[in-house]
Amino acid sequence: MRRMLFFLGKGGVGKSTISSAVSYQLNRLGNTVLIVSLDPAHNLGDIFNTRLADERRNIVKGLDAMEIDLQGWVQRYLKKSRDELISNYNYNLSINLDSYMNILKYSPGTQEYATLWAIEYIYETWKDKYEYLVFDTPPTALTLQFLAMPSITRLWVRELTSMREKILSKRQTLTRLNPEASVLKGATKKEDDKVSMQLGSISDRLEKLYQLFTERSYMSLVINDDRLSLEESKRIRQELQKLQITINSVCLNKIPSVEDSHPEIENHFASFPINKIASVPGGIHRTEDLADLTIDKILDHIRQQEPSA
Repeated sequence: MRRMLFFLGKGGVGKSTISSAVSYQLNRLGNTVLIVSLDPAHNLGDIFNTRLADERRNIVKGLDAMEIDLQGWVQRYLKKSRDELISNYNYNLSINLDSYMNILKYSPGTQEYATLWAIEYIYETWKDKYEYLVFDTPPTALTLQFLAMPSITRLWVRELTSMREKILSKRQTLTRLNPEASVLKGATKKEDDKVSMQLGSISDRLEKLYQLFTERSYMSLVINDDRLSLEESKRIRQELQKLQITINSVCLNKIPSVEDSHPEIENHFASFPINKIASVPGGIHRTEDLADLTIDKILDHIRQQEPSA
C-alpha cells in the first residue's frame, strides 16, 4: 500500500463525490484502489450505480468499493468485549453481562471504537493488495472522535497499566504474607497476568493506528464557498492540529469556475495546496462522469506526498 486517503468536511460538501473521483482517476492512472464508505448514510453505491455492502465489490478492473456496516462492527466490538471479560474475570464474574452489554451498546465512544477497529481490519487485511485505501468519512463529529481515539485512549491505557502494576505489586506482598488467602487468586507477575497482557495488546494496536493517522495517511479537507462550511472547516483544522494530524490539501468543491477567486478561503488556507473543483454541468450520472471532475492538482499532490516505506 502506498497511502491511506481520508476526505473530511461538513455534511453535504461533496466528500463522497470527491473521494469517488479520486479513486476512479487514480485507478485510470494504473493504480489499484479500494474505496470504503465509513458514513452511516452511505451513498457510494449511488455514485457508482451499484449496490454496495460490507463486502468488497468490483467497480472496474483494479477499483473495488464497499460500504461499512457500522452496526455490524458495533456488534463485533461488543462480542469481543464480552469474550474478553469472560476470559479475564471467569474466576470472579458475578455481574449480569447481558445487561452490561446492553448499556455498553449505547455508551459514548462505542460507535467510534467500532469505526476505528473497522479501519484497522481494512488496513491489515488489504494493505498488500491495493496501492491506495480511500475513505469517505462520516459527519465531522464522528470523524474527529474516531481520529482522536488513539491519542486519548493511549493515555487512558497508560494510566490503567500503571494501576494494574500497583495491584500486582500489592498482591505479591500479600501473597508472601499469606499464601493461602483465597482473595489473592490470580497472577502476581505482569507476564502471567491476562489483564496486563490485554492492556499491552490494546496499547500496541492504538500506537499503530496513531502512527497510521499521523504518518501514513493523507488528509484532504473538502469545503464549499459558504460560511457554514468554512466555519466547520476551521474547527476541523484546529482539532486535527491538537491531535498532531496534518491536513495535506484542501478541495474547494462545487464552484462555478476554477478561474474565480475565493479570498476568504484562499487566505485562511493559504499554507495548503487548494484544488478548485468546478461543478460538472448536469451532475454525475455515470461512473465515467467522475473523470470530468478537475482534480489533477490533488492527484499530483497525493503522489508527491507518499511516505517512505
